[in-house]
Amino acid sequence: MNDFSHADTLHRLVKEALDSGAAASLAEANAMFRSLRLGVTIADSEAHNSSHQAALLTTVALARRVFLGGVCVSGSTTAPLTVSLSLGATIGEAVVKLGGSIGEHASNDPVVTIGGTAQPRSPGFCIRTVYAGWRGGIVPAHLDFVAAATSIMPLAPMLSAALAVNEAFLYARSGNATFGHRTVGMSLWQPSHNNDWLDPAADEPDLQYLPARLWLIGLGHLGQAYLWGLGLLPYPHPTGLSLILQDVDIVTPSTESTSILTDATQIGQKKTRTTAAWAERRGFKVSIYERLFGADFTRQPDEPSVALCGLDNALGRRALDQVGFDFVVGAGLGRGYNDFRTIRLHTLPASRPAASIWNAEDRGEDIGERPGYQKMLSDGDLDRCGVTLLAGKSVGAPFVGAVAACLALSEVLRLLHGGPLYQVIELDLHGIEHRSAVPHSLDFSRLNPGYVRTSTRGMHATDAGHFELTVGGKK
Repeated sequence: MNDFSHADTLHRLVKEALDSGAAASLAEANAMFRSLRLGVTIADSEAHNSSHQAALLTTVALARRVFLGGVCVSGSTTAPLTVSLSLGATIGEAVVKLGGSIGEHASNDPVVTIGGTAQPRSPGFCIRTVYAGWRGGIVPAHLDFVAAATSIMPLAPMLSAALAVNEAFLYARSGNATFGHRTVGMSLWQPSHNNDWLDPAADEPDLQYLPARLWLIGLGHLGQAYLWGLGLLPYPHPTGLSLILQDVDIVTPSTESTSILTDATQIGQKKTRTTAAWAERRGFKVSIYERLFGADFTRQPDEPSVALCGLDNALGRRALDQVGFDFVVGAGLGRGYNDFRTIRLHTLPASRPAASIWNAEDRGEDIGERPGYQKMLSDGDLDRCGVTLLAGKSVGAPFVGAVAACLALSEVLRLLHGGPLYQVIELDLHGIEHRSAVPHSLDFSRLNPGYVRTSTRGMHATDAGHFELTVGGKK
């Protein structure tokens, strides 16, 4: 039996209420979040569509970690599950397995409508998920907007769901009616702020190629969001994806509050083992590395040359371009109550080495003197060392990691489709229209780390047992 400290049991968004001073005690912060509820609805016309199912299930999986009073799904929940996730026979079964409930939401609950057409205007918070091609976002539910009829890249519904949960949480925590009346979204093909996500780009392709081999470093908040996104991609044969999963940590009670694949039954288990089990149920081939990531080992030629990094420490990130990867995408998230919605995405190699990009740890603001922490100290719940340890833990929200994962995975997908690559992407989910994206200065057209087609037609197997794709005219 593990004896977990307060730092390993505190919900990472409940901590936001303590750190910001919105709650004067831990009990008050917990009560605040237990009062948060969300309604989600899906009509019969959308329930049988895999894109709408992906949006629905992502919404539930994220929201139930945020709205601790419950996530209630209404509408057509008996439709057969068509997304490639092992969550039951119907979307209703999947909702319950993910921690949601089936039934009618309360009249004053914020509501997310999955897809569909314009709804009657509501006096409360009611938004609608929309997606087309590589673009995903949210609109007020009454807005008469229908996305152009194009094929939907599966990460677009995931992005839309994450933005919906973020918007609902902004509204629930602030009561500001501005939230829910905005049009918010972005293109995963052209993530720059000066591209209108509501309009398809002329060169936005149908999804044809998927990664065949990936190395995931860190299996917490970000690493699990990467896996969820990979699970939504349309692999014609799931064994077409081989993964190396690397981590040393175990699941703690607080892990569930940010990590989309974790539940309370896994507490005390290695993150490598729980995520590998999920990936294998999806059909992926998995190897695990249970050692710290650093510059003291070298990637072997037969191992994945593309890595997705989910580390939350500068020391590990500084080694990302030193161990032999050909292409690395690393996402960093804000840690404090005032910046936990921020995302900074880097791709490597870049014009600067990793050691220069992550040259020091940001210690952040000292919030140990806030009323909530001082009350725990005066009540004897924690000693000074315990307060310091707890205050030093990061604030986190699962919807932030989900947006970051959509961007990171899209960087790899754009590499395969000859699209634009970005050296740095920065955004804050409080206002993503102010994001920045710096185009890459390096040429990756000769890189071919092994990929599969979304259709089995035209595929050819290599001696390595995976399918290979010509990228940029080169093999």
